[in-house]
Amino acid sequence: MPAKPEFDLCVVVDDDEDILIAARLLLRQLFAEVRTFPNPDEAMTAIAQRSPDLVLLDANFARGATDAHEGLAWLGKLLAHDPEMVIVMITAHVGLQVAIAAMKQGATDFVSKPWSNERLLATARTAAALRRSRRTVATERGKVATIAGAGAPGSTLLGASQPMRRVGELIARAAPTEANVLILGENGTGKELVARELHRQSRRADKVMLTVDLGAISEELIDSELFGHVKGAFTDARTDRIGRIQAADGGTLFLDEIGNLPLHLQPKLLTVLEQRKVTPVGANQPIPVDIRVIAATNLSPDRLADERVFRTDLLFRLNTVEIELPPLRQRRDDIPQLLTHFLDHYARRYNRPVPEVSDAAMAAVVAHDWIGNVRALRHAVERAVILAGDAPLAPEDFPLTSGTQSRTAPSLAPPAPAPAAAPAPVAAPSITTAPAAPGGEDLNLDRAEKRMVESALRRHGYNISLAAADLGVSRAALYRRMEKYGL
Repeated sequence: MPAKPEFDLCVVVDDDEDILIAARLLLRQLFAEVRTFPNPDEAMTAIAQRSPDLVLLDANFARGATDAHEGLAWLGKLLAHDPEMVIVMITAHVGLQVAIAAMKQGATDFVSKPWSNERLLATARTAAALRRSRRTVATERGKVATIAGAGAPGSTLLGASQPMRRVGELIARAAPTEANVLILGENGTGKELVARELHRQSRRADKVMLTVDLGAISEELIDSELFGHVKGAFTDARTDRIGRIQAADGGTLFLDEIGNLPLHLQPKLLTVLEQRKVTPVGANQPIPVDIRVIAATNLSPDRLADERVFRTDLLFRLNTVEIELPPLRQRRDDIPQLLTHFLDHYARRYNRPVPEVSDAAMAAVVAHDWIGNVRALRHAVERAVILAGDAPLAPEDFPLTSGTQSRTAPSLAPPAPAPAAAPAPVAAPSITTAPAAPGGEDLNLDRAEKRMVESALRRHGYNISLAAADLGVSRAALYRRMEKYGL
C-alpha cells in the first residue's frame, strides 16, 4: 500500500510538456495532487482558487528567451497575490545569476534543468514544509489576536488619585520606548490593565499583545507553552508547535505572574531577551523573534532579589522600567469612581437599572480594606447589582466584614512571623446568617475554606505556587478559590 502523500497541492508552470509530465510523475509521491500548466495565466486562475503548498515556476516562457524577464515578473505577481506563497524557480544550468535574482525577489529556492530527481524531491519537500510552517504560524497568530482582542468589557484603568496619576505618568514615558517593563502589585490591583495600556500607547499597538499567565500553566507544560516544540521532542509531540514567544513576534508579550517561572527555565528566557532568538524544545536552530516583554508579579522586591526564587540577571533584564501599583486601600479616593463604573457596567450586562447607593453604603465601601483590591470590589458590585431590589444599596448589600473596616490586607513584603498567641477570631461576613455550631465553633465550609486559603497566602507572602502546594491543590484551583472569595 503506497504511503499517504505528505502535502496537498503542487502547481508546476513550464512551457515544456516533457518537463510537466516528468514533474507530475515524480512529485505525486509527495503531493496528493500535482497540477501542471504550460503558461502562468492559466496557473494564476488555479492558484487564486486554491492556495498550493508549492509552486514550481519556469524562468523563461518565450521561445529562445534566457533573461528570465517573464519568470521574474510572474514571481512578483504571485507574491503580490500571496506574500507567504512558497515558489521554487526552475532555471537552466547557465541561469545562476537568474537564480540569485529570483531569490532576492522572494523565491524560496531554485532547481536547474535537467534536474536530479533526488535534488528536486528534497527541494520540494523542504519548501512545502516551509509553507506548512508559515500557515501554522499564521493560524496561531490569528488565535492569539482573537484572544488578545477579547478583553473583558469595562476593563479600564481608572483612578485620579495621586498614586494613580504617578502610574499614568510612568506609562506615558515608558510606553513609546522598547524598554522591558516590570509591574509590581498585589493580586487584583490591575497589573494586566497597565500592561495593556503600555501596549496601546506603544509603537506596537497595531500588533498582537499576547498574555501568558504563568501561574495558570502547570510547571511541566511551561517550557513547551513558552518556547514551542518540534515533532518528536517528547512523547505527545506529534506535530511542530510554535510557542507563545514566537506567536507574539512583532508585538508585545505579557508574562503575568513571572515569579512562578521555574528556576531551571529562567536562563532560557534570559537567552531569549539577550539574543532575541528562541529555541523550541527538541530543536537545534534558534528562531529570531522581535518582541517587547512586559512582566508582572505579586512578589515583593525582597523576594525577587532572592536568588533561590528569581535570578538577578533575569530581573535586571525585565525591570528596565519598574511600575508599582498601589493597593486599593492606599487610594481610597478612587473607590467612588470605581464603584460607579462597575455599577454601570454590570447594570448594562444584566439588563437592570443602575441601582442607587446610600451614603452609608458608600462610606462602608470606601472604608473597607479590600484585600482582593479592585478585583474584589468588582465582584462585590456585580453581586450587589444581581441581588439589588428597588431600595438604594445599603452596607449589607456588599460582602463586607462586620464593623466599618476589614482586616488590614497584607503588603507586598512577606509577613512577619506571628507571636505565639492564640489567633484572633475572624469575623464572619455580615450577609451570612447561618448560626454557629454548638460550642461556638464556626463550621461553615465556605468560611472555613476561605480562612485556610487566606492563611496559606499570608504564610507564603502571597506566592501562589507555595500556597497551592501547602493547600494540596493546583495553582489553577487556588486561583479559582481566590476568585470565589474575592482574594
